[in-house]
Amino acid sequence: MKLIKLPPSLLLLVFFVLTSYNIYSQDVWSLQKCINYALDNNIQIKQQKLNSEISKNNLKQSKYDLLPSVNGSVSHSFSFGKTADMSSYQYVDQNFQSGNLGLQSHLNLFNGLRDYNTVKQSEFNLLASLQDVEKAKNDITLNIATAYLQILFNKELLNNAKSEYEITTQQKERTKKLVDAGNLPKGNLLEITSQLATEKVNIINYKNQLDMSYLTLTQLLDIDSVGNFEIEVPELHVDSVGIIPTVNAIYSQAENNFPQIKSAKYNMQSSEKSLLISKGQRYPQLSLRGSYYSRYSELAKNPLDMTADYSYKDQLGDYAGSQLSFSLTIPIFNKFAVKNSIDNAKISLLESKYNYDLTNQQVYKEIQQASLDANAALESYLARKEALVSMEEAFKYTQQKFNLGLVNSLDYNTSKNNLNMAKSDLLQAKYEYIFKSKILDFYQGKQIQL
Repeated sequence: MKLIKLPPSLLLLVFFVLTSYNIYSQDVWSLQKCINYALDNNIQIKQQKLNSEISKNNLKQSKYDLLPSVNGSVSHSFSFGKTADMSSYQYVDQNFQSGNLGLQSHLNLFNGLRDYNTVKQSEFNLLASLQDVEKAKNDITLNIATAYLQILFNKELLNNAKSEYEITTQQKERTKKLVDAGNLPKGNLLEITSQLATEKVNIINYKNQLDMSYLTLTQLLDIDSVGNFEIEVPELHVDSVGIIPTVNAIYSQAENNFPQIKSAKYNMQSSEKSLLISKGQRYPQLSLRGSYYSRYSELAKNPLDMTADYSYKDQLGDYAGSQLSFSLTIPIFNKFAVKNSIDNAKISLLESKYNYDLTNQQVYKEIQQASLDANAALESYLARKEALVSMEEAFKYTQQKFNLGLVNSLDYNTSKNNLNMAKSDLLQAKYEYIFKSKILDFYQGKQIQL
């Protein structure tokens, strides 16, 4: 098989076209792609994740605190003049060097279960911080969905404005022919021309609104809006309308799954453990201590042979000792510090309970409002849909009469503007219902999809 050799210029052109196509295709963003990108790159979410990492480290540390502590110590001294020699327990008037070393360990055996409750409190704090991350994700998801739907709404407004402009342009051409033939007065042409200019201004305004909605979305995504950034336009229909769930049905799902409710619940449980930690200060504290120690000195003498050299290594072995001790601390009077700590913990617990109840009430009210808005938006959409059908028939009748010269251009433009307004109202009602229905899906734990 003989291969065809293409000229370099043609290869370069093919490469440029393919590259341009790939770049352009990458710039078409679906709603899910926007949401995923924001969840991965949003700074507020990243900050909230850092807070959860701190809570995770705090939990690790609370568990490590159950382990015994081990510390070593080394000291080396230079003595001048009359100084106590610890190897002979005598005062000497001589310059010499000496030192001590030791190893100490401490373990809490019982302290009113404060360590255990601290671990449980740290666990609840971590769970609450993880739910705060989920709430941040939910907030950015809703904001992205709102901005995305606003772009779709503005796109349809702009497309409708362009269609109306084309219709008016065609009507202007027909009117001009009738005016030139003497069948219509010139004033009709002037009014159509004025209407055409108004609709051109509407196109410019809708284009500006679309650009602003794109800017809003790209700012939420924290990306550069300059370039071929474009969103995917899905087919949105509300012809088959389902039954809107009741408020209680939606709330029963949100009560167990909504992040801010779960976070408030975990914070309340954390406050309960904080109260137990404060009460633990009333109990005695039992601890175990162990130590190993030794010493050395230049003046030390070997007790078995006073004339022999006494090395540091031999001294460390001969003077080595260990100790194991139990310590029991019984609180008797601490200037009411424990009592006040317990009282403050009770107040914090009560405050967290109020916050939990308030969060539940707030979510319930939000669901009530969302359900009311969704039902109202649905009723508005259905009513405006019927109104548009009637307005289209009225305009068709006015247009036929205008073409026959039975109505003037002012009546024609008024009917056309009414039709445009009806289309715009229907669009707004359509996207209002779509967004409100997605809000209800959101409270039910469903993923926002178009």
